[in-house]
Amino acid sequence: MSGYIKDTKWEKSKMPAHQSRSRTRDRGNVLNRPEFLSLNQPLRTGNAEVRGSVRRPGQTKPQPSQQSEQEPAEGGKDRRESLKLPEEDCMQLNPSFKEIAINSLLAIDICLSKRLGVCAYTSSSWGSVRSMVTLLALTGHGITWICGTLLCLTRSNTLAGQEVLVNLLLALILDVMTVAGVQKLVKRRGPWEMSPGFLDLLAMDVYSFPAAHASRAAMVTKFLLSHLVLAVPLRVLLVLWALLVGASRVVLGRHHLTDMVCGFALGFLHYSLVEMVWLSSSTCQTIISIGTFSWSPFY
Repeated sequence: MSGYIKDTKWEKSKMPAHQSRSRTRDRGNVLNRPEFLSLNQPLRTGNAEVRGSVRRPGQTKPQPSQQSEQEPAEGGKDRRESLKLPEEDCMQLNPSFKEIAINSLLAIDICLSKRLGVCAYTSSSWGSVRSMVTLLALTGHGITWICGTLLCLTRSNTLAGQEVLVNLLLALILDVMTVAGVQKLVKRRGPWEMSPGFLDLLAMDVYSFPAAHASRAAMVTKFLLSHLVLAVPLRVLLVLWALLVGASRVVLGRHHLTDMVCGFALGFLHYSLVEMVWLSSSTCQTIISIGTFSWSPFY
């Protein structure tokens, strides 16, 4: 026994001074106590790491009672991590300047569109003139213009008039189909929750972006100004009508301001496409013959 004590003292005397001081410091460090073990552990980066699995040298192993106290805390943390919201539902702490600008513009657009929707309901501030604004918007509806063009085509007797009307009819069909396709892709709702009417469903004008009435009014106005000889007052009234038709849908709460602006731009694009593929008079006569079932391939 005395020999063992002497050997131990001899080993301690051979131990370097800095190791003995570090062990003494580790024993006196308060953070090495079991209740402060979680403060010394590295952050969890995945499921493979287990909390408390890494300990510094000199740390004492937690007692079973302390382990049982830590396990419920770890289970609660795991449950909280599993219930985290999806990434798209979380607010980004450092968004880019582009995202901030886009979100700000969208917020301003929604706010202004809601304020301008003064005829959205009969109980709105301008609800008494809602029927008149609805009638104005009806003059720019796709069904109205397609039916009117077909009626004029049946009563036209000149080749030049029929050529213009056939190309206008194709431009209207192109406008309806293109706007319906873009609306189906974007699926943007209007500033006010409203169900589309019967004519809107018939023309596939269900969503908000882009504004179909604004697109059609811009295309028809540009088309008529280019192919009809009109007096200056009539030209001014035609441009004013297009602007009022686009604005009427915003006042009725159907579209945002950006929907109306993009609708005008899309209408000018439709006009440019129709001008590029303009159908000649002979082609228009063939289309009319097919439509009236009087076309014969032998003549």
